[in-house]
Amino acid sequence: MGTNNSKTTHPHAVTELCEEGARLYARALRSGRISRADVDRAPCLLEFALLHPDPDDADWLRPVPASAALAQRLYPLEREIQERRHQTIALTDSFAPFIALTTQSQGTTHAITVLEGFDRINAALDSATADCRSEMLTVQPGGARPADALMEALERDKPLADRGVSIRTLYQHTARHSQSTLAYVERISDGRIQVRTLEELIERMIVIDRTVAFIPAGDDRSVALELRHPGLVRYLAMVFEQLWQRAVPLTEEVPNDIDPNGITGVQRSIAKLLIEGHVDEAIARRLGMNVRTCRAHIAKLAAALGSGSRAQLGYLVAQSGILELESPQSGEVSHT
Repeated sequence: MGTNNSKTTHPHAVTELCEEGARLYARALRSGRISRADVDRAPCLLEFALLHPDPDDADWLRPVPASAALAQRLYPLEREIQERRHQTIALTDSFAPFIALTTQSQGTTHAITVLEGFDRINAALDSATADCRSEMLTVQPGGARPADALMEALERDKPLADRGVSIRTLYQHTARHSQSTLAYVERISDGRIQVRTLEELIERMIVIDRTVAFIPAGDDRSVALELRHPGLVRYLAMVFEQLWQRAVPLTEEVPNDIDPNGITGVQRSIAKLLIEGHVDEAIARRLGMNVRTCRAHIAKLAAALGSGSRAQLGYLVAQSGILELESPQSGEVSHT
């Protein structure tokens, strides 16, 4: 009874003929026939029409030649392939005029490309850097950079400097205390790279030949945007130039801008971020320093203003007028 329900007992396709079915089919081909009793163990052979009744003896079955069985199953597949090919040609013909219009109106360059994952980001950077011919502008916030990141940058940027490409880089003042960063600058520069520092910077940015720019699209920088829209790239280059004019060359000392109360420019920047409501970790990240250093500056600021609590410190900062003396070396970008 179970042998009549072949789909239940042998649920497989002809391309995956079961072991018993394959053995019996091969035996039938060799001998020219096989008994029905033997086939009960592999009802798939009848289901797939690989055997047919022996006209001379109802107890026996004869095999369909393998070439005939194959041709029988290939025919509908070939017909479907042919139909799909006709559909592909028809679709291509239908969209061809619109593709031509898109190419004429927009060109073939994507204005904004989302790059996900560090491997893809680095590959895009390497490709754009290899094509760089005249200028690269970079903003590298966050203070000291990890050694592996500096090594990657060295491998990517050194060939540019060697072939005369102008490279200008902005770091934060805290990078001046990083021996690895200073060593990187010394190895790559050889007079062909300019480095300046600011107290506070915008997020990381790279502009190449003023035709393509890269900016992060998330806090962890695992997603980036590759920008090729001329207006966007031009705007980012203008932002860089504003920051560059306010920055201090690495070869020069940062001006000693201590006010009469003994409050430094760094502490004024911290005070500004404090009254904006930023927590210590966010302030440290914005100024490219570790949290311990940031809190030490906050403590000195509180002592200078006579504050006994965090809440009182914000009030005293607002009342003291120290932010009105904020140095022009700050990293703010003018909105005018």
